[in-house]
Parts: sequence; structure tokens; C-alpha cells
Amino acid sequence: MIKSPFRWIGAVAIAGMLAVVAVAAQPAAAGSGLRFEVSFPSGVRATPTDGRVFVILSKAQAPEPRLQIEGYSGDAPFFGANVDGLRPGQWAVVGDAADGYPYLHLQDLPAGDYYAQGLLSVYTTFPRADGHVVKMHMDQWEGQRFAISPGNLYSTPQPIHVEGGAKSQTIRLTLDQVIPPLGVPPDTAYVKHVRFESPLLSKFWGHPIDIGATILLPKGYDTNQAIRYPVNYEQGHFSRRAPGGFGEPAILPPGASDRLRARARQQQAFEAAWTSDDFPRMLYVTFQHPTPYYDDSYAVDSPNSGPYGQAITQELIPYIDAHFRTMAEPWARVVSGGSTGGWESLALQVFHPEFFGGTYSYCPDPVDFHGFQIVNIYDWPNAWFRQTGGIRVPLPGMRDTEGVVLNTMQQEMNYERARGDKGRSGEQWDVWEATYGPLGDNGYFTPLIDPQTGDIDQQVAAYWRDHMDLTHYLETHWSEVGPPLAGKLHIWVGDMDTYYLNNAVHILDAYLSTTTNPPYGGSIMYGPRQPHCWAGPLPLAERLKEMAQDMAAHAPRSADLAWWPGH
Repeated sequence: MIKSPFRWIGAVAIAGMLAVVAVAAQPAAAGSGLRFEVSFPSGVRATPTDGRVFVILSKAQAPEPRLQIEGYSGDAPFFGANVDGLRPGQWAVVGDAADGYPYLHLQDLPAGDYYAQGLLSVYTTFPRADGHVVKMHMDQWEGQRFAISPGNLYSTPQPIHVEGGAKSQTIRLTLDQVIPPLGVPPDTAYVKHVRFESPLLSKFWGHPIDIGATILLPKGYDTNQAIRYPVNYEQGHFSRRAPGGFGEPAILPPGASDRLRARARQQQAFEAAWTSDDFPRMLYVTFQHPTPYYDDSYAVDSPNSGPYGQAITQELIPYIDAHFRTMAEPWARVVSGGSTGGWESLALQVFHPEFFGGTYSYCPDPVDFHGFQIVNIYDWPNAWFRQTGGIRVPLPGMRDTEGVVLNTMQQEMNYERARGDKGRSGEQWDVWEATYGPLGDNGYFTPLIDPQTGDIDQQVAAYWRDHMDLTHYLETHWSEVGPPLAGKLHIWVGDMDTYYLNNAVHILDAYLSTTTNPPYGGSIMYGPRQPHCWAGPLPLAERLKEMAQDMAAHAPRSADLAWWPGH
């Protein structure tokens, strides 16, 4: 689920649409209120540019304002507008027509002193195989984080004073810096990186699209050349760090929270277990498959994002099998992951029941769309409000474990709308819409939720149900997929999940408990008062042992179990 400061623990950054284009060079008219004019010199970028220009404001000088806007806190208000063919030296206007968060318009911004920074997220033109031509941000292997994406332009933060009210005020920002390419993580004795162009995805997008993986090798991999190994494919948000944080220095900042300290202890325990003599030896693999919509594809085929499910099962996993000593058999190939990765691991197992030998899903994104976070997309007319008697009640988006609401559904969607229109926010609701929804006439997805009112399109909801609702799929295909799935589905979720994801798991649980011929034979565990992303009571090393035990138990009698010393 959500990236932002919550990254793989998920969160929700939500459906983006409408941002008004404004490119101009004329001075502000009298009485027009606050506006910003943003340009870049030819020495920084010599060609006309499509994209989205942002103005970010902060009361704090450090970190830079552009580095403060991932998440819903609203501590760094920002405003965005599209540009099309913006030339060097031409001024793009970010005025009151621009979309903003947490203030919807510049006229709502309180008077006061700020540090202001401009940013241009550059769009690439994709002549897709379906005949549509779309303009979107091409991920530069940063995980759709436009504030740090190589090639994007930004200005030096400068102090400004906002007068407020209707008083005319024009502030100019020059984008005189370009974000440099990111470094490539080095391979080590234990950690290897692969990256290659996907023929399937490049054909769909009409542009080279890369996929990749980070692979943690087991102890003795180089010395025991005769041994082949099972694989745990862990799903999740884009990252090139080693699986499990292996090899990262356990350096904690002064005053580190108990949570950070606990995470550091778990990482150290995992590394000690992984390099011990009696730990089950497997490959531990994380994928990289960012899309023009998000930092992660959701690992399924989609008319909007392309054939990512095929790319993973027909290109990426076979590549790993061909270049590393894996046991390329279903019983020795399991999937795991949390949040976004929790849904992906379930979807890969459910849609490919004979390809994988089991799934271990933590806090999955909504697995039943009667409980899409807090929203029932099938039976409710609106995703932002419920009409309760004579009052209109805002729907919550996030909560803490005490039940205190941290933001609303409408606020989440306003955040995404400010980041980009036509699904180009690079955020959570947009990728859900792109993954689960139908293709629109303009080449972008047909939205489920109206970005101005929150109203739900029931025809689109029906499309979501028929294509990506995992409970619905199992209900309508159990006679076909039940036998190869029996005993393979394992889910953990906190019963106070921050994004209400436990609601959908309960619905799936209720269905699975009724299955016969065969019974589903898996497990679902709820963590009392546990938030997102609770991964069960066992630490990582013990979870991996549990996966290894399941694989060994389902191995054919002829299988060589030399990968688990002493087992």
C-alpha cells in the first residue's frame, strides 16, 4: 500500500485527477491575488518540456521544501499545474487555478513568511501499443518520487512573505538545478542486483521499460555449486536495498524511537540467522517493477499499466531461474509481502495457483472491495461521506490504534489531485484506479471516484469486481482454483489496521471458511489492537523458517533437501 513516509508499511495517497494547465509570460493583472511564475534556463534544459510544475512552501528551511511533501501532514503546502511544451525562459503560472494541498487554492494560503521552492516533474510521451498516446512521468529507478527523480528540475529555496487576501503579488522562481542520476548499488558476496528491459512492457508502452530484482544469496552459495535452492519472492514498494535490510549498518540516530530500535534488533537477528550454519538456505528476492503510474505495478496485467503479471512470471522469474541456481518448481517458489506487497503476493498466488507453492501475506491492500479501506464501493454512492439520518458524516482515511481519525478520505484524494491529474500523481489511489479499472477514451483510466465530489461510478465498480476483487474471484472460480490453492493462503493483519484493511480480510475470511471440495486449508491471524503493517507474532527469521518448513513438507519425495543443513 501507500508509499510516502510510510512506504512499504503502506498508507494511502489517493486518486488524482484535474490540474489546470497554465503557461504564460505576462505579468500578473492588478487585483489577481497571489501567483507564482516558474521557468528554467536553457543551460539547465535546452528543449521544450511537458510535465507538472509545483510550488512548495514551508515554514522550515531544512530539509528543502520539495523533500517535505510526501504524506498527508500538510506541513509543506504545495500547488501544482500542468505545462505542455514549456520552453526555456518561458514563465509557467501557478495561480489560483492550480490544485493545492492542504489548501485547495493559493487564495486559501495564510499570510506569513515561508521558504518557497519550485519543481518541475518532467513527463515522457508514450505512444502505446493500444493506439493511445499519453504523457506521464517516466520512473528513473527512484520509485515515482518526483522530488528526487533524476532529470527533474528545481529551484534554490528562497524566503518569501505572502501578503494574503486579494492583494496582487507575483513571485518568480527559477529552476536552475537538475536532479542528478542515482547511484547504482554495488553487488556484494551475498547481494546481487539484476535489471533488464522487458520486451512485453516496452511493446505495450512504446518506450523501453526495465524490470529488475535484488537477490540475497544463502550462506555457501558460491562454494556449494551442486546445490539448488528454493526462493521466497517478497513483494512490496520499490526499493533496491537488500532483502531484510541485510548488510545495512545498524546505526541509530540520537533519541531513536522504540520502534526504530526494535527494527534494528530484528535486522541484526535476521542477519545473524541468515549467516548461521543451520538456517534454511534459500534465495530471498525482492522485485523492482515501477510503472508510469506508481513505484510498483501490483504484479498483474492491466489495460492501463500493461502486462506486468506476464512480465513477472514469464520474464523476470525465468531470468532469475536461468542465472541463479534455483529450484524452478512450484513447491520451491513462494511469495510474501506486506501492504501493497500483501495484495500482490495474494494476487500472484490466486491468479497463478499452480505456479507458486504458497503465499504469506501481511496487512494486504483491500482483498474484497466491499471493504475498500473504509468504503464499500458496491453499495455506497460516495467515497467521502455517509449520510446518517439527517447528517453528512466524513469518512475516515487513517486512524491510530486508539481509533483516533488521522485524516479523511477526501483529504487523501485532494492530496493526490494536487500531485497530478489523469492518474499522474504517482500515488496510491491512482495506481489502484489504473490497476483495477477500465481504460478510458483518453488513454488514461476511467475513474471510479469523481475527484471533485467523491461520487462512485457503479459501472466502474462492477469492472473492478469482475477483474480484481480477490474474494469475488475465488467465489466464482473455486471449483477451478480451489484444489491447487488448498493449504497455500496465509494472511496476517492487525485488527486496528491504520487503513481499515482488516475489514476486507474479515470478508475474505468469512468466504474461505465456507469452502469445501476442498476446504481452503490455510490460515488467517488477526493482531488485537495492532496497526498497519502487522506481520504476525514471529520475527522475520522465524517467518522464513516457517516458509522453509512448508516448502520442505510439500517437496516431492525425490527432491534434494541439501539446501537445509541437518533438516
